[in-house]
Amino acid sequence: MANADGEEQCLLVGLLDPSPKPPNQKQTNKKRRLRRCKSAPSLDSPHPEKNGGGSLPRSQFLFGDLHPSFVQVATLLTIYLSVGAICFFLVRNQIGGEKTNGVLDAVYFCIVTMTTVGYGDLVPNTKLSKLLACAFVFSGMALIGLILSKGADYLVEKQEILLVKALHMSHKVGAKEVVKELETNRVKYKFVVILILFLLLLVVGTIFLHKVEKLDLVDAFYCVCSTITTLGYGDKSFSTETGRVFAVFWILASTICVAQLFLYLAELNTERRQHLLVDWVLNRTTTSADLEAADLDNDGVVSAAEFVIYKLKEMGKIKQQEIDLVMEEFEDLDVDQSGTLSVSDLVLAQSSQTGS
Repeated sequence: MANADGEEQCLLVGLLDPSPKPPNQKQTNKKRRLRRCKSAPSLDSPHPEKNGGGSLPRSQFLFGDLHPSFVQVATLLTIYLSVGAICFFLVRNQIGGEKTNGVLDAVYFCIVTMTTVGYGDLVPNTKLSKLLACAFVFSGMALIGLILSKGADYLVEKQEILLVKALHMSHKVGAKEVVKELETNRVKYKFVVILILFLLLLVVGTIFLHKVEKLDLVDAFYCVCSTITTLGYGDKSFSTETGRVFAVFWILASTICVAQLFLYLAELNTERRQHLLVDWVLNRTTTSADLEAADLDNDGVVSAAEFVIYKLKEMGKIKQQEIDLVMEEFEDLDVDQSGTLSVSDLVLAQSSQTGS
C-alpha cells in the first residue's frame, strides 16, 4: 500500500537504496548499497504500548533471573549448606569415616555430596543418613547446574572487560572499542578467563595438598585431578581439619570451573565451525540453481532481500519454517495484498482483528 506521498513503504524489498547516482560516477561506486535498518525493540523498552501493546517476553529461569547476582547465588548456597550442615550434624553418629570437627565435617560432606566428588572418606551407614544423602545429592546437582553455573558464567562475563583492557595496555582503548571486541570474540575471551582460573585453582590445590596434607607432589596432583573431574576415587582426600576448611571453598570453585571450561570449549568449537560454514557460503560460486532456490516469489528474478535470506539459510542462521511463519504474518498484515506494508495496512489489520 502507498502512503500519503505516494511512496511505498516496504520491508524486505526496501533494503536497496533508491537514491540516484551521478552519471559520471565510477563503476566501483555504482554498486547498490544496503540500508541499515533500526534494531528490534529492546526487551527493556520503556514504552511497551508502542510494540504491539506489550513488551517482549523474557526467558524465565526456574529460580528467577536468568543471570542471578552474586548476592542471590551466595544466599542460595548459604541456605543449602546451612540446612545440609544441620541435618548431617544431627546424624553425625550415623556417618562413618575419617572425622575431624562435627560442624566442619557436616559442611565438608555437603560439598563433597553436592559436587558429586564422593571421596568415600565420610560415608552414611544408616538408612536415614543414606536417604538424606540421596536428597542432598540431587538438590545439590540442581543447585550447581541451575544456579551456580549461571552465577559463574555471569562473573566470568564481568572479567572479560578487564582481560580486553589488559591485552590492549600498550594503547588506549575506548569503551566502544572494548564493547566491539567483546561482541566479536566473546566466547574466546570467556574461555581464556576460565582457563586462567582453572590453571590457578589447579596449582593452588596441588601446592596445598603437598604442603598441608603432606602428600607427595604427584599424589597431590593426582588428588586434585580426581577431585575437579568429580572422579573421587577416595584413596587420596582432605583428612585434616585445615584441609577440609580449604576443601569447602576449593572443591566448589574448582568443580564448577572445570564444568564451565568444557562448556566454553564446546561453544568455541561450535562457533569455529559456524565461522567456517559462513566463509564457505560467502566464498563459493553462485550458480543458476542457487538463484532458482533463492527466488521466493517465483517471479524469475532474485531481489537483494531474497538473496540475503537464501544466504542466511545456507549459513544456518534461519530455517525455512521460520521464514514461512514470518511470511504468514506478513500476508496477514498485507490487507490489500499489495506486497508491501504501510501504517494503513497495520491499522486495517488491527481493526479487522478487533472486529472479529
